[in-house]
This record gives sequence, C-alpha cells and structure tokens, in this order.
Amino acid sequence: MVFSSMVFLCGFLPVVLTVYALCTVRFRNFFLFIASLFFYAWGEPRYIVIMLFSTVFDYANGIVMEYLDRREKPQYRKWVLMLSVVVNIGILCFFKYTDFVLESVGTLTGHPLPLLKLALPIGISFYTFQTMSYTIDVYRGEAPVQDNLISFGAYVSMFPQLIAGPIVRYQDIAAELNCRRENLEQFSLGIRYFIIGLGKKVLLANQAGALWTEINGILPEERSVLMVWLGILAFSFQIYFDFSGYSDMAVGMGHMLGFRFPENFNYPYISKSITEFWRRWHISLGTWFKEYVYIPLGGNRKGGLLQVRNILIVWLLTGIWHGASLNFLMWGVYFGILLLFEKFILKNILKKLPSWLQHTYACLLVIFGWVLFAFEDLHAGLAYLLQMLGVSGLPFSNDRTLFLLLGSLSLLVFSAFGSTPLPAKLADRFCKKGRTILEPLFLGAALFLSIAYLVDATYNPFLYFRF
Repeated sequence: MVFSSMVFLCGFLPVVLTVYALCTVRFRNFFLFIASLFFYAWGEPRYIVIMLFSTVFDYANGIVMEYLDRREKPQYRKWVLMLSVVVNIGILCFFKYTDFVLESVGTLTGHPLPLLKLALPIGISFYTFQTMSYTIDVYRGEAPVQDNLISFGAYVSMFPQLIAGPIVRYQDIAAELNCRRENLEQFSLGIRYFIIGLGKKVLLANQAGALWTEINGILPEERSVLMVWLGILAFSFQIYFDFSGYSDMAVGMGHMLGFRFPENFNYPYISKSITEFWRRWHISLGTWFKEYVYIPLGGNRKGGLLQVRNILIVWLLTGIWHGASLNFLMWGVYFGILLLFEKFILKNILKKLPSWLQHTYACLLVIFGWVLFAFEDLHAGLAYLLQMLGVSGLPFSNDRTLFLLLGSLSLLVFSAFGSTPLPAKLADRFCKKGRTILEPLFLGAALFLSIAYLVDATYNPFLYFRF
C-alpha cells in the first residue's frame, strides 16, 4: 500500500484518522501500532516478523541497559549496545547485500555462486536505523528508556514514515510518544503538508517519470544529445518530487497524529555547492550518519587526514545504504570525493564565482550523479553519461527530440518553479494580504487533480521502494 493509491487515500487513511480521533489518549499508541502493522502486512505480510523481532529485541536492549544502570554496572551497557548494532546491521546486510556479495565473489573468482534471491523487506533500511538510534540514544543518555512495548512498537512501525522516512530518531519524538496533544491548527497544517506532497508525487513526479521512462526506452541510436539531457533532467525532477512528496505526506500525517517529524528536504536544487545540496537533500539520513557514524569516528576533531577518512567512510556507507549494487557504491564515492574537493580545494574558489555560476556548477554535478543512481547496471549508466557528453556519435538534436521537448515544456517549467521556494513565498504574501481563501482553493484543486489522475492512472511508481 502506497500513499498515492486510492486504497490508501479513500480507505485506510480516513478510517485510521477517524478511529484514532475516537480513541482515548491511553489507547492511541496501541491503535497506531495495530494500524501500522496492518499497513505493513498489506504489502508484505511474511516480513512483518522481522520488523517485530527488531522491535522486541531493541526494546529489551533498552530495558537491560536501564537495569545495568540501576545495578551500577555501566561497563556492561557497551556490550548491549554492540549486540544491538551487530544484530541490526546483520539483519540488514543479510537481506540487502547477501546476493551482491555472492555475485561479486563469483565474478572475482570466476566461479559463479548460487544466489539466495531474497526479497528485500519493505522499509528495512529505515526502521533498522530507527531502532539503532533508540539503543544508541539510550546508551548516551540522550533519551529515556521506553518501558512500554506498545509505545515503542508504535515508534518503530509508525506507518507515515515506515517505508520511506524521514528517519525519525527516537530522541526527536520520545516525549510525544508518551504525551502529545492534537489540535485543529496542527491537523490543518498536516492536511496542507499532505496535499502538497500528494500533488508533488502525482502531478509532477509521475509525469516526469513517464517522460524519463519513455526516453530511456528509446534505442540508443535513435536518441540525440539533447534528448538524453532531457531524460536525465526528467529523472532529476522525478526523484526529487517523488521522495520529497512522500516525505511531505509523512510529515503531514505525523501532524495529524500529533507528532512533529523532521523536515527531510529544503529545496536542494537551489544549492550553490555540493556541500549545500547534501545539507538540503534527505536531511534525516544525513543527520543520522553525522550523529551516529561521522562524529563517533572523530568527525573533524582529529586532523585533516582522519577527516578525509571519516568523510569517505560515511559516503561509502551512504551509497551502500541506498542499494546493493556497484552503481550505488560508485555514486557514494562520487559525492564523497566532490565534498572533499569542495572542503579542501574549491571552497574559497566557489565563493568568488557569480551566484548563477555556482548554481550551474552544483546542478550539473548533481545531474551527473543521478545518472549513476538511475541505472542499476553501471555499464548502462556510463554509456548514458557518454551520450550526454556527446562522445557517442549522436546528433545534437532530431525531430523526435523536438517533439518530446515541446510536449514536456510545461512540465519542465512547473517542475523547475516547484523546486524553488517561490511558490511558498507567493502563498505567504497572499495570506498576509488577507487573501487566505486562495490557499484552501489551491489545496482543493491540487487534491481534486491528484485524485482525478489516480482514478485512471496506470503509471504510479515509487522509487524508494527499492531501498
């Protein structure tokens, strides 16, 4: 079940919100836990056991650490933490990376090994990081131990952010799990977030994705340089509006349920450097790696050489986190090297460049990175990159390119405009002038158009399902 489906929009969500509102405060976490399990089981019932195991296991680890604290045996708490990290990472690696390792070993040795061909449990990359954040936060003393298994289960399995994030650290919502108060203003804000996110996903991401799919399906010899650039630009808009749309919907539903999830995107395509881009893109993942990997490794406190090491480790892990294939590994290395260049070489040079040139520099390098991300086959990705650079013998343009460009021009304009803060600024300006009627009209129109599209839609993918 995905957020942009009629089953969810017209069935699951209204029922859950209604029953949740009717529940007493005491039973809301219980109902949220049950509803979230149902949501997860709808798409993948057999793997619900893994999520439940992670939930019970790390809940028990928290209880054990509290017990050791009371018995004045804090030295043993580190072993509990290590056990939690090893088991969680082990589960993630087993399901996500076993076949990749087997395939790589077979390729290197020349003796292919049989693959397990395990289906990747939905959301495992997200809820694994969340349960680990709990045990780490408890170990550090940054969050209280959760003594209610149901409340902890509601945190781990919470359906708004279960399959696509944002990654919610336990310390961020620990207080709200135990005591939260919903109000009309917060619920209204949640509706606003949700509708905007739905519009991003359905009206922009799906359209951009259809264009990318069409161009990617054209035979290489029938393409042009301009066409492949149009294709990767469409993919760039698709992945942004797809993922940020889902994140907005998650944040919105969090508000409806009384939680304040962290923002996951902050207009990354307006960035003037790669460093700035990664401060604005998938913010919750970047924060997680910073807090639980980069800083524990020493961060920037132990000299330049070790800082280089720490940054490369973080970005190797970031690439691997996204998928078990060589292209994701190279994608992580690519951005890690770019960040190092900016930090130690290009930082002062970039500051002296005109603003538009800084922006162009950042956008081009991000787009090149998306080529590695878009193709699971590294060779196909590199071939596409060569076509973009004009070294594959393709013409600059052709008739089909002009047809595709004219047909998608409005989509590109709306996507470019929507990826900037301008729409939000314009909306705020109108509201300040007392024209508040425009916002509900806009939201109503966006909701109507989104549902109208979904009623007859045959193309409604979600890219982050594969992660």
